[in-house]
Amino acid sequence: MKDKHIVAIGGGGFGRSIGDLKIEKYILSLVSSDQPRICFIPTATGDDDSYKVSFYQAFTDLKCNPTHIDLFKRTIDLEEHISKQDIIYVGGGNTKSMLAVWKEWGLDLMLKKAYESGVVMSGVSAGAICWFSNGITDSWANDLRILKCLDFVKGNCCPHYDEEENRIPYVQKILKNKAINKCIAIEGKCALHLVNDRPYKSIDFGVNKQTYLLSMEEDRIISKTFKSIKL
Repeated sequence: MKDKHIVAIGGGGFGRSIGDLKIEKYILSLVSSDQPRICFIPTATGDDDSYKVSFYQAFTDLKCNPTHIDLFKRTIDLEEHISKQDIIYVGGGNTKSMLAVWKEWGLDLMLKKAYESGVVMSGVSAGAICWFSNGITDSWANDLRILKCLDFVKGNCCPHYDEEENRIPYVQKILKNKAINKCIAIEGKCALHLVNDRPYKSIDFGVNKQTYLLSMEEDRIISKTFKSIKL
């Protein structure tokens, strides 16, 4: 059996600027193929064309075979295409809408099957939290909320932890009122690499970026960091 991998990115990467592609190269390094097949799923932005252009600009020169899936235009045979991939990369955007569309197409079940067979799952923001039991999302315009996600791995996840001012107080609030008991919080330009459903290491591709495990102990919020590597 192949190991199962998820790379959950808290913010940054090719969607903002092409840059040095550190985290993208790291994701590609997780498969042994000389030309990894990586599929981009931009559902959370409604299949935004400029996002797809950035994806191809980033990955075309990285010795891989990039493709993408549209769900708001004429859609390819999803199961056949997913089964041929080495890596899935899910873009950011509206997580709630993304998951609703995926379930309508049955893509959630196809991705689960692919994950169990060893296809690397990765993504940023919506594409980071979707793999967890629950994610902290700004899918609603006026406030953050806890959203039920795919449950490939157990736990709660919050992206953009140091990038958006309402993230830290919201996570603290839901911990204190016991809406959740723990939360993985990933800063921008940082990712959490999970292997076989468990956190393996935090990946800093910015400047002193971290992933935290937050929990309540005796009415205090306890913050622990994961083992980290610097790209």
